[in-house]
Amino acid sequence: MGPQSVAQAMVSNADSRWAERTYEAMAPVYDDFTAHHEYDLWTADLIEILERNGLSGRRLLDVGCGTGKSFLEMLPRGWQVTACDLSPSMLEIAREKAGDEVTLAVADMRELPVFGEFDLVWALDDAVNYLLDGDELHAALAGMGANLAPDGLLLFDLNSLLAYRTFFAEIEVVERNGRRLAWTGLADADVEPGSICESRFEVQLPDGSPAPGVKTLFHRQRHFPEDEVLAAFAGAGLECIEVYGLDVDGEPHQPLDESIHKKVLYVARRAS
Repeated sequence: MGPQSVAQAMVSNADSRWAERTYEAMAPVYDDFTAHHEYDLWTADLIEILERNGLSGRRLLDVGCGTGKSFLEMLPRGWQVTACDLSPSMLEIAREKAGDEVTLAVADMRELPVFGEFDLVWALDDAVNYLLDGDELHAALAGMGANLAPDGLLLFDLNSLLAYRTFFAEIEVVERNGRRLAWTGLADADVEPGSICESRFEVQLPDGSPAPGVKTLFHRQRHFPEDEVLAAFAGAGLECIEVYGLDVDGEPHQPLDESIHKKVLYVARRAS
């Protein structure tokens, strides 16, 4: 059984809370592993795209906010932020950073409550890729759409096929604060579109031995081809208005080419 088949077999035997448990355990080291992400530059690029598509107002719902990196740059810009995540431990770290400036709630995007009407709803850092089938994608998009103001915009990013053939098929090690954070991709380098891919994440001591008391974690994601996403938009009462491919530097490009772009960025609104 190859790596992709192993991943899919493990998914079929997992319950619906596997992602929550993964991020509960990963919360203490998440910011270390993602310390190289330049959210200030990325946020500026995203706002420029949104403003070109008619963004107005300053009310943000951040879905899958994690430790708060995805919304912190919005606060000095004057945004009112409500944010949610399925991991209470990730939210506690976000709360330490933002204090009372942000309304935080534990919520699963597959069963997203209506928090209000927002000028912008976004889900960043491939959070949507943790949905493992079309029904989950439809439920998440419908929930996000239900939180949009009449003229609001929805934005989210997905990992491209190239990302699964590289990052999810390779090993990456980050050394910070006396620990080695090791990501081992288990996908094939020629994984097919629409596949479920898996990686193993381990926290190690400097000599490579397992850090005591820290479990080995598994990340499972599904690649969503563009035609499947567009169909899910339609089923959720949304219309796609922009699709971009993102390079490793985060720069948006059109047209999307999943053979050269690492991420895909979608902008949508309520269907007329």
